[in-house]
Amino acid sequence: MADVRKVATRDSYGEELVALGAEHDDFMVLDADLAAATKTGKFKAAYPDRFLDCGIAEQNLMGVAAGIATTGHRVFASTFAMFAAGRAFEQVRNSIGYPHLHVVIGATHAGISVGEDGATHQCNEDVALMRTIPGMTVIVPSDDVEARAAVRAAYEADGPVYLRLGRLAAPVIHGDGYHFEVGKGVVEREGTDVTVVACGLMVSAALEAADLLAQKGVSCEVLNIHTVKPLDEGLVVSSAAKTGRVVTVEEHSVIGGLGSAVCDALCAKHPVPVRKVGVQDVFGESGPALGLLRKYGLDGEGVARSIEDFLK
Repeated sequence: MADVRKVATRDSYGEELVALGAEHDDFMVLDADLAAATKTGKFKAAYPDRFLDCGIAEQNLMGVAAGIATTGHRVFASTFAMFAAGRAFEQVRNSIGYPHLHVVIGATHAGISVGEDGATHQCNEDVALMRTIPGMTVIVPSDDVEARAAVRAAYEADGPVYLRLGRLAAPVIHGDGYHFEVGKGVVEREGTDVTVVACGLMVSAALEAADLLAQKGVSCEVLNIHTVKPLDEGLVVSSAAKTGRVVTVEEHSVIGGLGSAVCDALCAKHPVPVRKVGVQDVFGESGPALGLLRKYGLDGEGVARSIEDFLK
């Protein structure tokens, strides 16, 4: 995939906020002294009067965002996933989730692809945390096109949204005519032997794995479940019924994330064997992002090996 255009979804986020700001003046963007990294600095440069830096105080950031939202303004509150979901969980739960305020949490630098920042900053638990908050929508876009669409969908949403974004440039797998809808997954590739359910950066890895396995006669149906909550249970169940086996792939702990959401749905509606591919109940470590993905079995070849082993 060397010749494929690659864009980090955090870049897509920053650029689409600027575009959205030109169309609407009823929202503010907040950050926690990380505007250069989260890419909200682009919005700050374009609309300084609608940008607020809350400093290195993520809990206060969420409280300020909640306060602004009570005035009827939409709010995008941005920081690293570790700080948004981890450090500020109580404020997100009680100040944003409980009153069901329209705050979009733009959480960048999620997963082990943060790379050299190491285990303390590689948040592999955020989807699990955010899924537990009643009424919270959790979106994990797979590429530039999907991330831009997700920003606009989050702006239009009702209630709080957790938007999970990455630092590493991701292959662009969708065209300009791509249709994005919150809560509706996408069949990226049809197959008959196994259903591969992925989100975020792992959608491109799943497609690469499907290509590798196709050379061995294995037909993978690849689902892009960009909205982990609410999950498109209908699509997941219908595909599982078709193939009889499911593999979930996520750049997140296998505990509480996409895999757990899929298992919840299948246990209730159509039990089939499931293999969860992700971070296997361990912390990350410092290292180059691509090297870490390879070590943890989250590149295309690693995903293909896990699927092949599961099918045996």
